Amino acid sequence: MAEVKLHGAVLPSPFVYRVIWALKLKGVPYEFVAEDLSNKSASLLKYNPVHKKIPVLVHGGKPVCESIVILEYIEETWPQNPLMPNNPYDRALARFWIKFAEDKGVAVWKMFRSTGQELQSTMKEALEMLQTVEEHGLGEKKFFNGDNIGLVDLAFGSIVYWLQVIEDAVGAKLFESHKFPHLHAWFETFKQVPVIEENLPNQDELSVALKLRREQLMASA
Repeated sequence: MAEVKLHGAVLPSPFVYRVIWALKLKGVPYEFVAEDLSNKSASLLKYNPVHKKIPVLVHGGKPVCESIVILEYIEETWPQNPLMPNNPYDRALARFWIKFAEDKGVAVWKMFRSTGQELQSTMKEALEMLQTVEEHGLGEKKFFNGDNIGLVDLAFGSIVYWLQVIEDAVGAKLFESHKFPHLHAWFETFKQVPVIEENLPNQDELSVALKLRREQLMASA
């Protein structure tokens, strides 16, 4: 098997963890390369000269960038333990919700960098995203694909896990079980999948790190 390397960061990233979960679910061995994003390595700049961001998956010396593109590459390269449905229509639905996660999940990341009126606006956007998924995305299903975990779960799982930490950092509470019972039940099931449970960043440590990072961002604003 060609060598697989995953360039991530010292501070846990939701985009990197999507890829970690997919590789672990597929049983693909890889080497993790922790990047200092304040002093990006020559390798990172070589492998992702366009965006200069993580994650970057390097497979046999060839780089693949952007977390969702990487997830699709992993699914196509290692077909074992499929993370997308077989049925073309179901696959189209999965792609729709993955794109929705990418487009609307931005509100969660914007919350982290916002204060005042802008924070209120981004929180409203995040709530609207959660409500849409609650009403139209899951229904009574165990996972977005049905009974088996898939790429849509990895996309939304990273958003919700980091949202809970960001809520703490900004002093807000959005993801409440009584408001989003289907999403909340799904997330508890998601976290209990052994591969996910064994590969979650420590929430307390992440919270401390993100609070510090937010203070630094606010001080330099």
